[in-house]
Amino acid sequence: METLTRSSSQISTLTVEDVAELATRLEIDDYSNPFEGLNDWHLLRAIAFQRPELAEPYLYLLDIETYDEA
Repeated sequence: METLTRSSSQISTLTVEDVAELATRLEIDDYSNPFEGLNDWHLLRAIAFQRPELAEPYLYLLDIETYDEA
């Protein structure tokens, strides 16, 4: 399974289809080594911060929880 690696400037060029493919790879979780999956997870996380409209349907894959620091 081939993972995507992108710089911050390249994230702006990603399409809905690219993010859907990334999410599918994360859901299938059939990587040849754990670092490939981690790279995809970090990429989805970067997309969620820089282009949240693309990552919104896949936020469940990030398992991000809000914390109350009060």
